[in-house]
Amino acid sequence: MHSYIALLRGINVGGHRVKMNVLREHFAGLGHEDVWTFIASGNVGFSTERDDRTALASEIEQYLARVLGFEVATFLRTVDELGEVLAVDPSLPDGWDPVAASHYVIFLDDPAPKSVTVALEELASDHDRLVPYGREIHWLTRGKLSESPLFGAGIDRATRGVRTTTRNTTSLRRLVAKATAEATSRRA
Repeated sequence: MHSYIALLRGINVGGHRVKMNVLREHFAGLGHEDVWTFIASGNVGFSTERDDRTALASEIEQYLARVLGFEVATFLRTVDELGEVLAVDPSLPDGWDPVAASHYVIFLDDPAPKSVTVALEELASDHDRLVPYGREIHWLTRGKLSESPLFGAGIDRATRGVRTTTRNTTSLRRLVAKATAEATSRRA
């Protein structure tokens, strides 16, 4: 059995409202087991016999588009992979207040292509630092994400043509803790 966490883009933002119990029912309807959700922003844990991650993500996306009526980009990671993401610690630039700074992770299907890494380098400023690492981009910002000049359109332009979804590291730590607790309770 393989356990994954689906990081879904566009759930409960932009008018696309989905209750978490409904999302759990949809994943169970696809034949997945041990389905659970974490906060109302499209984080779904589940187990499956399937190991073809690309086909699995595509199946979830097609099913959700059909039942929800909008596209839902799906990024699958294991708990260990999320732990590795959280272990990356891009250092804050000199002069940044560590209490006020925020750390987000932008998830991609594959490592960022050269066009994206070049665009990200051009966006670096005294307010934002973007660090590609594997299939993720670590985004450090001096304050709240919504206060960043890159929030929304800036990042979207830099990642044009590449599917993404973003989570803050605080939520990711809590998500990993929830996934670990779920796995422990299943073994008990």
